[in-house]
Amino acid sequence: MGSLKRTVALVGMMGAGKSSLGRRLARRLEAPFRDADAEIEAAAGCTINQIFERYGEEAFRDCERKVIARLLTDPPHVLATGGGAFIDDHIREQVKASALSVWINVPLDVLVARVERRDTRPLLRNGNARDIVSNLLTQRKGIYAQADLTITGEDGPHGASVSRIMAALRERDMLG
Repeated sequence: MGSLKRTVALVGMMGAGKSSLGRRLARRLEAPFRDADAEIEAAAGCTINQIFERYGEEAFRDCERKVIARLLTDPPHVLATGGGAFIDDHIREQVKASALSVWINVPLDVLVARVERRDTRPLLRNGNARDIVSNLLTQRKGIYAQADLTITGEDGPHGASVSRIMAALRERDMLG
């Protein structure tokens, strides 16, 4: 397939499929895959929910900044970021300097259906998932739109989205 010239950072809302798409994209690219949330949990020695419960969101965001900064120094790979990562000015600047950012833009109804399947989202613990996701999406979409590329995601198999990302990477001469 050829080597990846730069890290590809997937950004977007919780439930957009960044981790699932990222794994499939990395396989197609024959590149390493990193999941920022999994790396944060490994670094902290506990789950993201536990970090939120024990130390609060700000401590989580601080850990997220450090972990993503470290990951961006690794050789080119596919990186799935957390839903709030790209919203952080510092992380966004680092991603823009070190990677090609791809916003996985998924319709609200699909996001809500996906996030309601699991009880692992700390930001959804205190309220109606649809309202929370809708409000977050309204607040964040202008920032996500600053990504280098926007790929429309959909419900169902990720093959079409991976193919769109691959085509965009070829178009941008990101493959060696």
